[in-house]
Amino acid sequence: MLLQRFFRALITLILRTTSKINTINIENISPQGSCILASNHLGRLDALMVYLLVSRPDIILTVAEKYQKVGFFRWAAKSLNAIFIDRFNADVAALRTVLKRIKGGEMYVIAPEGTRSKTESLIEGQAGAAYIAAKTGAPVIPVALTGTEDRIVVSNLKKLRRSPVLVRVGEPFTISPLDRSNRDADLKAKTDEIMCQIAALLPASHHGVYADHPRLKELTAKNQ
Repeated sequence: MLLQRFFRALITLILRTTSKINTINIENISPQGSCILASNHLGRLDALMVYLLVSRPDIILTVAEKYQKVGFFRWAAKSLNAIFIDRFNADVAALRTVLKRIKGGEMYVIAPEGTRSKTESLIEGQAGAAYIAAKTGAPVIPVALTGTEDRIVVSNLKKLRRSPVLVRVGEPFTISPLDRSNRDADLKAKTDEIMCQIAALLPASHHGVYADHPRLKELTAKNQ
């Protein structure tokens, strides 16, 4: 617990030094109980944001397996109770741990795109977030980030400026259990739902591959 407080303090220092953060509807993030935070992924600062904005001690964060080879990141991940996950193979052990912890009432943080977007707009979402939401029944809370693009952050740091970052949080929604008779198509539809919910919180310039999706147009019209 002491190490977790240390890393939270370190993360806060990093983010306060590099960013000027504004939030919209941050109260939509549950203070307790199972939930899944699903966010777009623009830069290296994204994963750290949750430790600054959410005071919950039961955050589940998955970390790419490549960082497990670096001593500092192994230590930090262990201190923050994060889980290393193999992005290129079916990591059943990691998945089971995530499911167990969510069902135990913890909050899971995931970027459904699976990697930082090189286009700085949404790329196609992977099925993991939808599968976990359908499996656990935990509410999904969409989160949209702008201003964390590595290109922008680095440019501003060179000018000794903090980057303006906006974190917009949407309304929680749930994903129904998977249709076993048409699993692949249903999983794709549920993934699109999560991605369109995130896209609806972003400016049009960040809609990426979901720009012409009918569900996004429906959500955008509803929010106007």
